[in-house]
Amino acid sequence: MNEGKGHDEERLTGGNATAAVVRIGNTVRRPVGPWTPAVHALLTHLHDTGFRAAPRPLGIDEQGREVLEFMPGRVVWPDRFALLDPVARLTRVARLIREFHDAVAGFTPPADARWQVLMRDDSAAAGEIIAHQDLAPWNLVVDEGPDRWTIIDWDTAAPGSRLWDLAYAAHGFLPLAADPAFRRADAAGRLRAFVDAYGLDEDERRLLVPLLGRRTRAMHDFLREQAGLGVQPWTRLWQEGHGDTWLANTGYIEQREERWLRALLDG
Repeated sequence: MNEGKGHDEERLTGGNATAAVVRIGNTVRRPVGPWTPAVHALLTHLHDTGFRAAPRPLGIDEQGREVLEFMPGRVVWPDRFALLDPVARLTRVARLIREFHDAVAGFTPPADARWQVLMRDDSAAAGEIIAHQDLAPWNLVVDEGPDRWTIIDWDTAAPGSRLWDLAYAAHGFLPLAADPAFRRADAAGRLRAFVDAYGLDEDERRLLVPLLGRRTRAMHDFLREQAGLGVQPWTRLWQEGHGDTWLANTGYIEQREERWLRALLDG
């Protein structure tokens, strides 16, 4: 693929884990990994099933970089978080996630698929789908002109479960945060609206509540372990205090499990 020739490269910033991401025209170029063919197969499947809230894969360029469709707009986190404040906008995220999970349910990975598994999904349904694994406001692009919302950064997609993916999404999009700057007095009501929009039944709601804290704690533990091994960029994130934030959020969530359960079951 030679589309990049004759075009200026624009460095894209904002991510924590992937460096050397550039835009050329209407494409994004990123370094490849052993997981790239499987991720491209996943994205192709999503588009073939009609799910449009993900970039289309466009192959590999002459420099060996993966080529993806550029999705215009800006990520929600951190300066456009108000877009998710109205409940109707928050529930749109939940419906988008449900559409993705329904679309991916019919995906059969290639026989030689390799995934970038950062942490183990320890939920009861682990492996039921190929989950995104990082559904968060820093991976949601909103283009307000045509009002198009897109989920980006699929590199860490891997076998997982709906509830594991949803628990992580609830943490980021509601948000469920210990920091007073982000903490919501109406967090329980927002959780109810989010779960209603996704469409969980009563048994699934009971299973989701303990996963809210476990999924957040898994992020803390992952950063701690990787920092202990000196692996980048996780060591840098640990040193910057991200681990402390994930641990504080875990405490905030776990201390309020009864509140979350009442909200989901009683309204």
